[in-house]
Amino acid sequence: MTDPEIDYTAVFQALPGAVALLTPQLVYVDVNEEFLRVMSRTRGQVIGRNMRDDFAHSPNDPGAAVVTNIESSLLRVAETGERDTMELQRYDMEDPDRPGVRDERYWNMVNIPVFGSDGRVTLLMHRVEEVTELIRARVVALRLQEAMLPAPRPVGRHPAAVRYRPAVDALDVCGDWYDLVDLGGDRIAVAVGDVVGHGLSAAEIMGQLRSALSAASRATDGPARALEVLGLYARSVNGAENTTVANTVIDWNTHTITYSSAGHLPPALLHRDGTVEFLDQATDPPLGARPEPVPRPQATVPFTADAVLVLYTDGLIERRREDIDTGLARLARSLARHQAAAPETLADALLADLLPPDGVTDDTALVIVRL
Repeated sequence: MTDPEIDYTAVFQALPGAVALLTPQLVYVDVNEEFLRVMSRTRGQVIGRNMRDDFAHSPNDPGAAVVTNIESSLLRVAETGERDTMELQRYDMEDPDRPGVRDERYWNMVNIPVFGSDGRVTLLMHRVEEVTELIRARVVALRLQEAMLPAPRPVGRHPAAVRYRPAVDALDVCGDWYDLVDLGGDRIAVAVGDVVGHGLSAAEIMGQLRSALSAASRATDGPARALEVLGLYARSVNGAENTTVANTVIDWNTHTITYSSAGHLPPALLHRDGTVEFLDQATDPPLGARPEPVPRPQATVPFTADAVLVLYTDGLIERRREDIDTGLARLARSLARHQAAAPETLADALLADLLPPDGVTDDTALVIVRL
């Protein structure tokens, strides 16, 4: 029974963003004022009209493709009775102050079923929110993050590949990073790290820590000592606490990898026989996790020619409601399957095998070195 104290028309008009109600046949039943403002239309031009009629006479207009996407989503909601969040849609609109000039615009759209008393879908709620400014801010943040990460380049005389993939369902960047440092004498330092948090603040902290570790790796003896120096520096950087880092030194003279981890996922060593060894014998808490600094552990493992060392951040293997060992096993299988691939090919294969097709909720950094 309808509560006479609730003005449902006022509630509908007050809903955030532009909202429209349609029948399962995609006929507009009602819209709020924000929807009319966004669409630059009057109620008389919308109510009773079928969404399919939009752009019917101009099928080559970019908006026609957006309407087709919306139509497919709404029909899916009508059929399944399940809410559908669409992929981000781009539809450029004419600038009212510059006739004939269209501005790049991005829209977040969600379609929701409305059920009748018989349990069937009687109406479809179509909600539209413009996110252009958020997308532009994200582009700036991503460019800043990319500028602070080292460009792919040869390190020493051994082939390596790097990848960085931002999360697709977040409007912020994160604090993942990688670094490769030529130490001379056929030795290189390879590291990956992950700053807690999102946005420009995390990217800024990432840049500071990456630069500090790069310098420490050149000035200290071994990856553990470099992490100790980084930990001391991190104490002076607000927001750097609980950052995780895996740091390694590859020495081709002794055919060894020396490594130390500050709470990070273990590097993977792919041997020539296809077995995968996770380097987890020198793991310590993240940066700043202890009240007082103490020496960090360090371990060394041998390698044979043509082995592969892989460092990565959690976006590559971690999934919600899944044990971490499941993700590590998935990584090991993928590495064994593509064992003979060159670093660049292997990097692409790992991303294709391990990242979900609909994207990840966390950034991913990946470094591959053929030994």
